[in-house]
Amino acid sequence: MTVRAFISGLGATSLTAEEAAFLRDAEPWGLILFKRNVETPEQLRRLTGACRDVLGRDVPILIDQEGGRVQRLRPPHWPSYPPGADYGRLYQKDRQTGLAAARLGARLIAHDLRAVGIDVDCLPLADVPAPDGDQVIGDRAYGETPEQVAALAGAVAGGLADGGVLPVLKHLPGHGRATADSHASLPVVDADRGTLEAVDFAAFRPLSSLPLGMTAHVVFTAFDALAPATTSVTMVEQVIRGWIGFQGLLMSDDVSMGALSGTIGERTRASIAAGCDVVLHCNGNAAEMTEVAANAPALSGRARERADAALAARRSPDPIDVDAARATFAALMEGRASGEGLVLS
Repeated sequence: MTVRAFISGLGATSLTAEEAAFLRDAEPWGLILFKRNVETPEQLRRLTGACRDVLGRDVPILIDQEGGRVQRLRPPHWPSYPPGADYGRLYQKDRQTGLAAARLGARLIAHDLRAVGIDVDCLPLADVPAPDGDQVIGDRAYGETPEQVAALAGAVAGGLADGGVLPVLKHLPGHGRATADSHASLPVVDADRGTLEAVDFAAFRPLSSLPLGMTAHVVFTAFDALAPATTSVTMVEQVIRGWIGFQGLLMSDDVSMGALSGTIGERTRASIAAGCDVVLHCNGNAAEMTEVAANAPALSGRARERADAALAARRSPDPIDVDAARATFAALMEGRASGEGLVLS
């Protein structure tokens, strides 16, 4: 089966006939959902089911469900979850409690997602925020040291996997030092190589075995003064694949974001040429989706192997008493319970 090397957004809460025809013709590797695609659990189950019916395969369906500011599924139909910084504060008080809360929170998120047909979460972040960094990361981060960030990100990834949801490690090789929001403009980081390797990149290294990763639209002048990591051969080969050692499926961040230049087609080709395995396009704009599809190659070779390996990592959720787990999670977050004995290996 020919699958193309891109992930597509959708326009609304149900598939139009035009979108269905596009998906059948373009065969994207995956799909990603946003708030505009979400109304109720029943509606969302119909949408994810319709997408898989149209494509005739168990297509991976992604979402950004972090907690805090970045949470596409929200009350009243879904619980609110804390931002990453809240787990960091618990970790500072008691390491085991912070890790237990992070893993259990992610396990509950996975339960919510699986119930509506979503099996990939764009989480965890391993970005280490710098004091002068843009607040686009801010309280999404798990802490201020690479060791703490890596530990909590690993716990979150484990919780998602326990719940049958694949984690996506982001934003490789680090967005925390960026002084601009890449949704709007291109951040340029001038830190030296030693600092980047000791802090920004270091948080990702212990997580290099995760099955999926997402790039950062950030220029690191110590390595490549012109191109952001997403479109830089140097950054992908020497840093992401090399120094960090990430060998999973690498997707670009959204190619419709303001940080990138050129047409959507040029951005797509540049991301693939740099070493991204698949291109992520999120905004649901039909014309842009068509342009991405026209410029994304068939998924083949090493990229196809990584994609297949990632999907092979999908598994059924471990059993869970959801009501009891939610009560335990609330107690952990409120300081009424200890994490001792709750962190799974």
